[in-house]
Amino acid sequence: MENVEYRENNIEAGTHRLENEEKFGEVRIADEVVAIIAGLAASEIEGVASMAGNVTRDIIERLGRRSLAKGVRVTMEGDAVYVRLAINIQYGYNVPTTCAKIQERVKAAIETMTGLEVAEVNIKIVNVEME
Repeated sequence: MENVEYRENNIEAGTHRLENEEKFGEVRIADEVVAIIAGLAASEIEGVASMAGNVTRDIIERLGRRSLAKGVRVTMEGDAVYVRLAINIQYGYNVPTTCAKIQERVKAAIETMTGLEVAEVNIKIVNVEME
């Protein structure tokens, strides 16, 4: 019993609780997990050269620690998830078409894998990469 109370009293900020009718315990998903799902889904789209990150993440990545959530910010308001992506697009790809595909893929991946509702997927094109 002591461990159960300990876990309940130390619920981390930045997690999302999933409701379940047949309750055997509690399931929480960290923001970082949702961000990783979004980043991986966006990276699968043809025309996405890479995810864009900030300077700190780039330095960490150069030191050998790759961040799978690079270029992704996830926020929750009520029961809705808001996703912001920063991407580098490959030269020659249509920006509106590629972004529409990213939005669809990210929304579907998050909703399928977590059961959370995605309200928005906003994309910022940071750079165009040449081959």
